Parts: sequence; C-alpha cells; structure tokens
Amino acid sequence: MEETSSGKVAMADASAAITADLKTVIRDIQVLLKAAAANGTELAGNAREQLETALLGLQARLVEVEKAAAARATEMGKVADTYVRENPWHAVGAAAGIGLVVGMLICRR
Repeated sequence: MEETSSGKVAMADASAAITADLKTVIRDIQVLLKAAAANGTELAGNAREQLETALLGLQARLVEVEKAAAARATEMGKVADTYVRENPWHAVGAAAGIGLVVGMLICRR
C-alpha cells in the first residue's frame, strides 16, 4: 500500500511541477513578445532564442513525466496481474458485475 501512496504523491508532484513550468513559460512568452514588438528585430531574435530554450526545457520535463507515468502504469498492471492470479474468483466476480451493468445499460436503449 505504501508504494501506491508514494506513487500517487510522485505523480501529483510531477503534475504540479509541470503546471508551474507551463505557467512560467507562458509568462515568459508574453513578456518576450511584448518586448519584441516594442524594440524591433534585434530584441526579437534574443526573445526567440530565450523562448526556444524555455520550450526545450519544458519538452525535456514532459518527456521525463511521460516516462514516469509509463513506468507507473506498467507497475500498476503488474500489481493487477498479481492480484488476479492470486484471487481469480474475485476477478471473475468483478468482471461478471461489470458485464451485468454494461448489459443493463445497453438494454435500456
């Protein structure tokens, strides 16, 4: 159970970090665009370089989070597989219950 809680906390932390990074990038883009519009082409070139650097950093962070999410999904799949192998009748009962609910929903139409 502790592993699951720590995984949820890690994903929440990663999500919060990405949100903060996106807000920072958006704020930087707004400042740089205002500066580029006001000061001409030389500053626009500098602004473009800064923007590209910020976007590359954000892209690298997103790749890290994507890898972490994929690893977590794989781990959860293994946990589910282990549970089903250890408790096959529970899994059969859950599948039957889900099938019953889906069947009732389909028949309502």
